[in-house]
Order: sequence, then structure tokens, then C-alpha cells
Amino acid sequence: MEQSTLKEVLDVATANGGDFADIFIEEKSSTGIVCEAGNIERVHSGVDTGVGIRVLSGDTTAYAYTNDLTRQGLVEVARVVSHAAQGTKKEISLNFTGVKPLVDFTYKERPEDVSTERKVAVVAAADRAARAVDPAQIKQVIVGYADVVQKVTVANSEGVLVEDERIRTRLSVQAVAGAGAVIQTGFEAAGSLCGFELFDRYPPEQIASAAARRSVLMLQAKPAPAGRMPVVMAGEAGGTMVHEACGHGLEADLAQKGLSVYGGKKGRLVASPEVTVVDDATLSDRYGSYRFDDEGTPARKVELITGGELTDYLYDRLTASKEGLASNGHGRRESYQHKPIPRMGNTYIAPGKLDPEKIIKDTKEGLLVKKMGGGQVNTTTGDFVFEVAEGYLIKDGEIGPMVRGATLTGNGPEVLRTVEQVGSDLGFTIGTCGKDGQGAPVSDAQPTLAIKELVVGGTAQEIAAPTGHIRRL
Repeated sequence: MEQSTLKEVLDVATANGGDFADIFIEEKSSTGIVCEAGNIERVHSGVDTGVGIRVLSGDTTAYAYTNDLTRQGLVEVARVVSHAAQGTKKEISLNFTGVKPLVDFTYKERPEDVSTERKVAVVAAADRAARAVDPAQIKQVIVGYADVVQKVTVANSEGVLVEDERIRTRLSVQAVAGAGAVIQTGFEAAGSLCGFELFDRYPPEQIASAAARRSVLMLQAKPAPAGRMPVVMAGEAGGTMVHEACGHGLEADLAQKGLSVYGGKKGRLVASPEVTVVDDATLSDRYGSYRFDDEGTPARKVELITGGELTDYLYDRLTASKEGLASNGHGRRESYQHKPIPRMGNTYIAPGKLDPEKIIKDTKEGLLVKKMGGGQVNTTTGDFVFEVAEGYLIKDGEIGPMVRGATLTGNGPEVLRTVEQVGSDLGFTIGTCGKDGQGAPVSDAQPTLAIKELVVGGTAQEIAAPTGHIRRL
């Protein structure tokens, strides 16, 4: 889009005043393939293009969007949002300057350069591998492939003009195993900010076999014991715990609205001195990475909790301005149809120095969690509940029998304060995080953690969270 058009649209958007205005232009192409019951059920692709225009005036946000990219269409949308602004029109710098990112990413094999036949072949290979684990007990396999190429341009009334391209590729496998009346499900997914080279690191057969083996193993698992007990969270379990029980509460909008247990606690101890929590969207090859956020702010590493002390929140431009700060690059949106809000990117608990195997050996008894399921949290109180997709009992430092049906119930800040040991490993998982009706690609991670005590057992319905967030795998 011509810079002259961008300048004209911003000028119209701020005609009635306002503190700030920006334009978000998006062109997104995507492909999805689903295999179910051994058949390729769906192959779909499409392109979605549009523009969102925003004006900030004090605490008021006016936002409108359109897929009419003509000059007339954009000017009309700008005129609509301008009516929400108040005050005298300000002099605005419209001499656009580029902003350099702090990191760059490369894509080795772009999705548009890969034939549909090759993509279908990856899905079919995953389906065959899952069924081959145990042809008698694997009853159902669902394989999903997706790739997205998103090109964005952000221009604002402060003269910033940036462009970014994000390519994400993902494969997920769900396997259902059955023996008699017992039915169990295994799930595994891999995804990254990358192209088709994803499968050089994560062969589809490997992903599928992991999901199928988990479902078959769960058929023989014992019912999980209930009660309070020590819990060891393996690094390979991924960071669902830190994402749900901690990450959402550190998003600045929730903290400022009094909807976070971490609100107003900067500079205070909120976790064990062993715990440091980071969000870093600049990590290469991670599903939640980006060069610029959706407001044009360069992504950077942010330490949220350092040695147990709360040091920062995740800000977008609006929430940062309320505290007289600059955004730290976490204004994200699902598409041009949504306004930006503070969101996580790649959130993790930083690794420690201990050998993960030693942490298990130091545990007299408890539960070892090797894979987490879904989770939900009430950010106001910090209370959470998570499903355990793969867990084992620990007895005298040895890994014992597998258990099924386990849930973990607790309180985020309390759990972080009772982390006793932190391993040197770090395991990532991916997901689509839901907040305010928007989905955003994220990844999260943790090292092996020894937690003094958690409640094992119970059901998710027992602590339904009215302000909770659900993370889809």
C-alpha cells in the first residue's frame, strides 16, 4: 500500500483528536488437511486479506476493520473510528521510518513451494505409523496438518512503519485405544515458526507413534490415587502449568483491571527463589515467536519473575501507557478483525542446574507428570486445575506404575512458592491460547520441577473458573 494512502488514512482517523492511531494490514494464506478413519477427509486452503484501524483517546479504544482495500474503503473506516476521539487535533508525524527488529528468522522450505501431494503424504504417514503401534487396540486416529503464511504491515501516527512475515507449520495426532470397556486417548503435536522443514526435526511417524503409544499404555494404567502429595513435573511435560497458572496473570490488562492475583505486586516475592519466569518471542523455531508484535513493536526477551521476585508484566501499547511505560512487544491479535491485547508468546520457567534424574531419585514418594493435558485457571484467585495425560507413581526415588485419570488442583502463586528443585532441562509444548474471543499461537516450557505438594484427583468442574482461559492443543 502506498505510503501516501497510509498517511491520508491516519490523518482522517485523527481528524477529531485522539492520542494515537494505527493501521494493521494483513494478508494470510492457509492450508489445512485432516485425516480420519484412514481417509483424507478434508483438504482446504484460502486467503484472507483485510485492514484494521484503531484510534486511542484516553482510555477509549475505537476499532473497525474492512476487507475493502481501496482508498475510499479505508478512508471511510478511518472516518468511523475518528468519531470516538475527543479533543483538539494534534500535530502528527507522518514521516514514516522503519524499525529494525532485534531478531530475524529464515524459512527453508516455504509452504507455498510444497505440493499438496507432499503435505497429504505427511498426514498419511502419520496415520499409518499410529495404527502400526498396535493394530488391534488402536481404534481411531485423527491427524491434522496446518500451515499459515501471514504478511502484516503496521503504520501508526508516530511515524512507525514496519512489515513482517510469519510462517507457521503444525502437525497434531490424536489416537484412541480400546480394550473391552476401557477407552483411552493419546495426543501429540509439533509446530514451529518455520516452513515444511518442521518435519526434518519432527518426523510425522515419530509424532504419531508417541500419541499412539501413550493411548495404548493408558489402557493398563491404574486409577490415580487422590490426595495431597509431592509432584515432579518432568521437562517433557511442557509448560501448561506456567502458561495457565502464571502467564495469564502476568498480562498487564488483567493485572490493571484487578483480575490477576499478581496485580500490584511488582518488586515483591511471588515465587520460590529457584523460579525465574521468562517470555521470549525472539526464540528461533518456536510456535509463539515473531519479529514484531501486532502493534509494530520489536519482540524482545522479558523477565517476568526473577529469582522469585515479580519484575515485569506483558504490555501492549495501551496498558503500558497507563503506567507511563513503553510496550515490551506483547500486543497481539488473532487477525485484522481484532484489536491488539497483551498476550504471551513463548513463556517458560528458566532451567536450573540440577540433574532431572536426581530430582526423581530425591523424591521419596509422589506423582511424576510426563505429559500435561488441558488446563483452566481463575486469574483473579490463581486457582487452577489441569489434566494429567501421562503420569507415574514415584516410590523411594524410582518410577513406578503408570496411572490414569489424574488431575492437579492448586493455586498458581502457592505452587511457585513451593518449587523445591529445578532441573537443567527444558521441554516445550505448543498450543492456541484463547483470550477475549481471540486465539493466538503460543509455546510454553519448563524444566523438571519438584513441587512440595499438590492436590491430585478431583474433576475440572469442581473449580470452574469464570475468568478462566482455555488453551487448545
